[in-house]
Amino acid sequence: MKKGMFLVAGAVITLLYLLLGTPLYEALYYEREFSNEMYNENLYLTVSIVTTLVAWGFAGIYYYVVNSVSFSRWYHWLIVLIAACIAAPLINFAYPVSIFKGLGYDFSAQLFSFCMVDLAIEAILFIVVSFSIRWWSSNCRHTPIPE
Repeated sequence: MKKGMFLVAGAVITLLYLLLGTPLYEALYYEREFSNEMYNENLYLTVSIVTTLVAWGFAGIYYYVVNSVSFSRWYHWLIVLIAACIAAPLINFAYPVSIFKGLGYDFSAQLFSFCMVDLAIEAILFIVVSFSIRWWSSNCRHTPIPE
């Protein structure tokens, strides 16, 4: 029962993040021209989807693909968290830069600052996902914090 509740809570938090991603990002980082172009090109939704896929994907890989006693320590989980926190902002930097260059804009500095906000959101979402799906892992369910 408890395991299912954690999964549902993680799914609900992720869905809320996807639905409220634009206001969340604009509340955490707003620069008028940059934010207007992100909104006009619907890049907030793209960034939210990428961030969600990376968080769920990396956590799934850790808990169900790696799933080894040799990699069931908290610092192994931390390495996967760091990898996710690098992957999502890199993708979310590269894609909008290509869109903006096609439009003739240079928002590289603003996009870098925006990606630092995305890094923090990725870390939070990865932690939420980890506590949502870890219960069914045969070897890593006690990572990062034992039951």
